[in-house]
Amino acid sequence: MSEEYKAGVKQFCKLAAENSKNINFILCPCTKCLNIIEVNGPNELQDHLMFHGFEKTYTRWTYHGEERGENNSGNFNFDYQFIDTVDTDFMEDAEGGSSSVKKDIPNIINDELRDHPDMHEELKNDAALPLWPRCTKASRLSAVLTPYNLKVGHQISDAFFTEMLTAVSELLSDGNVLPRRAYEAKQMLKSIGLVHNRIHACPNNCILYRKEYEMLDECPKCHLKRFQDGNSPSKVMWYFPIIPRLMRLYASPEDSKHLTWHHNGRIKDGMLRHPVDSPQWKTFDDVHQDFGKEPRNLRLSLSTDEMNPHRLQSSSHSTWPVILIIYNLAPWLCMKRKYMMMSTLISGPIQPGNDIDVYLAPLIEDLKLLWEEGIEVEDRYRNDHFRLKAMLFGTISDFPTYSNLSGYSVKGYDTCPLCGDETDNVRLKNCKKCVYIGHRRWLDSNNRYRNMAMAFNGEVEKRGPPRIRSGLEVFKEVENINIEFGKKFAKDVPSKGWKKRSIFFELPYWKDLYVRHFIDLMHVQKNVFDSLIGTLLGVPGKTKDGLSARMDMMGMGIRSELAPIEVEGKKPYLPPAAHTLSRNEKKILLQTLHSVKVPKGYSSNIKNLVDLNELKLKGLKSHDCHVIMENLLPIALRPILPEKVRVTITKLCWFFKSMSSKVIDPRRLSYL
Repeated sequence: MSEEYKAGVKQFCKLAAENSKNINFILCPCTKCLNIIEVNGPNELQDHLMFHGFEKTYTRWTYHGEERGENNSGNFNFDYQFIDTVDTDFMEDAEGGSSSVKKDIPNIINDELRDHPDMHEELKNDAALPLWPRCTKASRLSAVLTPYNLKVGHQISDAFFTEMLTAVSELLSDGNVLPRRAYEAKQMLKSIGLVHNRIHACPNNCILYRKEYEMLDECPKCHLKRFQDGNSPSKVMWYFPIIPRLMRLYASPEDSKHLTWHHNGRIKDGMLRHPVDSPQWKTFDDVHQDFGKEPRNLRLSLSTDEMNPHRLQSSSHSTWPVILIIYNLAPWLCMKRKYMMMSTLISGPIQPGNDIDVYLAPLIEDLKLLWEEGIEVEDRYRNDHFRLKAMLFGTISDFPTYSNLSGYSVKGYDTCPLCGDETDNVRLKNCKKCVYIGHRRWLDSNNRYRNMAMAFNGEVEKRGPPRIRSGLEVFKEVENINIEFGKKFAKDVPSKGWKKRSIFFELPYWKDLYVRHFIDLMHVQKNVFDSLIGTLLGVPGKTKDGLSARMDMMGMGIRSELAPIEVEGKKPYLPPAAHTLSRNEKKILLQTLHSVKVPKGYSSNIKNLVDLNELKLKGLKSHDCHVIMENLLPIALRPILPEKVRVTITKLCWFFKSMSSKVIDPRRLSYL
């Protein structure tokens, strides 16, 4: 509030009034109005500029009489209140409502627009276009921004928003340019959202047409043409730069405060509530002390999996989104969609498989920059600038995707990435599959299961667990593996052990991490539940207890009382096992689940998952398996199974319930 500023504001208001066609409608360049909202006369304009301050990026006064210069590139301003809400209108805050986006981050967006002049031009044209001929109160842009903010703020559906736009448009003067559909509004406003790079890719996953390959018309490895018909590329992927979004987070005081929860807000009592409580987090901070001493530095996790965007069971189309999750946030925030950042979208129709490294290259480059140099960021919560750095804490996936990300083959005999060559494997002659039954090696040396030969594989287990290799040892194993990516070279990839040197090893700190890849618990739990319930109900094709399994047990010399009995002219008779249910017991189990009523939003309607005619469960999703196994199955089994079997299954259910609880006591992990 210096005297120079006051004098400058008065001079500006005088200039604006002299160059305005209507002195009662002057665009206001304060940090609140941003040259979108008009004020009534120079006196109100002066009040705004004295109270809210002058928008700093508005350096050439093109809206108030000054001529546009040749190098003017960043003078267009718009309502920055809209920034994150236009991305996809699914942003949620900590309470589940819409994102309350801040108005104080114009520099970040201006930088993005400066690199994309086409977006700049579209916004400028929409802001200059009157809502209807001779309209002086609203432009096409401002008329859409206000209702769209209301749509996002109140979580209005697209269908209702379309009807509202149609109704309002019919009430306005003829010739109005208000969009009639939600889709048109989104297309118009998408340029304010996240900038993305559309990168052409070789259909054989050999290369991305970027850097040294950007100007090529065919793949230099497999020689496939880049364009099919001269215009459309054979395959594309989308990369959404993560650095601008991280800058936006710290430009919001509320989000900036949340990003230090792991340092300032958590309970420190030795329990496991969050990745910050893990030994890996603490060890990493000890090794990289410069990184660890700044609590605002980010720990990210990468998650990816196959999805079918067409919602067709019969379609084999495979699209792979790559999502980044921020572990600095509290547990109730880090999985909110507002803070989950899609970094890469790998289009189908065929999954990338081992060649996924080709598509992750742009993301790895940004992660290397964030680790080695960092970026200068303004922290609006603490009102200071600092150099932000970030590291990738690990990846989250199911077991097949684990293979694609880590580069280790999870098929065949040596399928365990930790055991490697020491993986215990048995090839079942009748089931025609490999099984891995050496799990007793990890038990205490005096555990009674070690001596129960006939209950497992017919042998007493005296070995200890194999030694787990460190990240540095793994890196030395894969350091000299050099393969060519692409389907043409797939036959040259080793089929056993390490298939490649993962692109994640380009991150300087990757070999310092003890655990680099995490298996998603929900995937494991669904697979276990499907096998368990399929075996209990004897569902054809789902049960693990059949003629082939019984024959293989006889070959191993165990469970002789369950041997198939040959019956002349009929199929072999399988003596009932301890877990075998009669038809009446199956009905009791399913009727119990059929009668369950749960609170709204807790899970699917369990009644719809039960088929009492065919005596099976159908249409189970991962969350349904999670709810049934952890809460309902132990109760449903109480009246129908022998105590030993019932207790064993209940303990298995309790194990998953304990592992997915909000608080885990590390002293109980060995017991579990």
